[in-house]
Amino acid sequence: MQLSFAAPSLNSAGALVLGVQAGGVFTPLAMDADRAAGGALKRAVDASSKFQGKTGQVVEVLAPQGLKAARVLLVGMGKGEDFNTGSAERLGASVVARLYTSGTAAIVFAVDAPKGSKFKPGALAAHLAMGAKLRSYGFLHYRTKARDEYESTIKSVTIGTRDTAAAKKLWATMDAVADSVFLARDLINEPPNVLYPAAFATRAKQLSKLGLKVEVLGEAEMKKLGMGSLLGVGQGSERESQLVVMRWNGARKKDEAPIAFVGKGVCFDSGGLSLKPGASMMGMKGDMGGAAAVTGTMRALAARKARVNAVGVIGLVENMPDGKAMRPDDVVTSMSGQTIEVLNTDAEGRLVLADALTYTQRKFKPKFVIDLATLTGAIMVALGHDHAGLFSNNDQLSTRITDAGKAVGEPVWRLPLGDAYDKLIKSKIADMKNIGGPYAGSIVAAQFLQRFVEKGQAWAHLDIAGVAWQDGEHKPLSPGWGVGWGVRTLDRLVADNYEK
Repeated sequence: MQLSFAAPSLNSAGALVLGVQAGGVFTPLAMDADRAAGGALKRAVDASSKFQGKTGQVVEVLAPQGLKAARVLLVGMGKGEDFNTGSAERLGASVVARLYTSGTAAIVFAVDAPKGSKFKPGALAAHLAMGAKLRSYGFLHYRTKARDEYESTIKSVTIGTRDTAAAKKLWATMDAVADSVFLARDLINEPPNVLYPAAFATRAKQLSKLGLKVEVLGEAEMKKLGMGSLLGVGQGSERESQLVVMRWNGARKKDEAPIAFVGKGVCFDSGGLSLKPGASMMGMKGDMGGAAAVTGTMRALAARKARVNAVGVIGLVENMPDGKAMRPDDVVTSMSGQTIEVLNTDAEGRLVLADALTYTQRKFKPKFVIDLATLTGAIMVALGHDHAGLFSNNDQLSTRITDAGKAVGEPVWRLPLGDAYDKLIKSKIADMKNIGGPYAGSIVAAQFLQRFVEKGQAWAHLDIAGVAWQDGEHKPLSPGWGVGWGVRTLDRLVADNYEK
């Protein structure tokens, strides 16, 4: 899909998109179009008793006289004071979703900012484009029949704006981020027989063409480093575990301490010997959503030449049952030297992150470290599919993550940590056990990870099990299964707070 910016035009074929405010009030461009159509658009709105110009409402008029457009979409924008960047992106996405397989080849947006909105024309256009592009994503690599049922017919989207220069300038950065979200989605959507640890590492290495320095550690190298926790998870698979390190040095001071992101990359999670039920195993190709988010974020920083030093570390494993697999009651020794009694092999993501966190802190001495993981089903019990769980030992970092997530429509909710929860992972024979009791599962997992955060290190953990993928379409900017959650939040976090 080709996306461009141009001066607003009502003289285009294809689909023409116009804005209507709350109460059915036409924006100026919509009024101009209505006059050209001899009042047909206003009559169509008046004839629709349910249409009030509320966000998400649409009235469609086919081939109105006086306009070249094959169809006109009058889209509700709500109240001007409530219309923000998220509203604009959802509007752009909703139009693409509606026309995705309609046969429409060209879409032209002629949408003004509603009265009362603080939007500048260039910013409005860029965010309409962001929504349109994110919703245009499709994953059709493995469809060989009836592709036309799933393939978009949309070839071009033109965003009308009175400030094309500002729109293009903003879009240059936003487009790089959107492409990076697409990379994360692709990684999550790939089947596990295609995207196993070594294959994931190969895709990460391809990002070196953008300027990232990418290093891959195999099992022999990790064994020398003492990563018994991570290696224990993968020892039941015939696929070799990998640790991928991606570095971006974009700060003016090349020796400045980096910021760090760590991702859980369980390319398939059977549960190991603590085998999951069949229904629970479906979808476990997506248990590398944290690693996908970190990889997408590192791509975004490199693609837009972010003025920051950053490192992304992802631990890539398969958790499979065979004669060599880790057993319940095994004790493993982590890179930190701490020992872990493994009581459930399906609580494996925290074992991967433990060694990845230690390696990242000791190797790079980062300003902060944020880990992302599809870690617990318990986080969905607490927060559903709308918020990621946030745990942190640093209030400033926590606030900044929260603000970044809110700004891009990826909300997080901070949950507590404390000694009472930490006692739940006290082991009778080792330094800790990898599970607690039946309650507070997400907090207990975060407490486990905190034991691998070194003294004085600012740290945050994002449990993204509820937001990394979707079976329906409850997230309007994401049409498919893999959402690519986290790329936009982390990129915004960096842009707002850590670039100089």
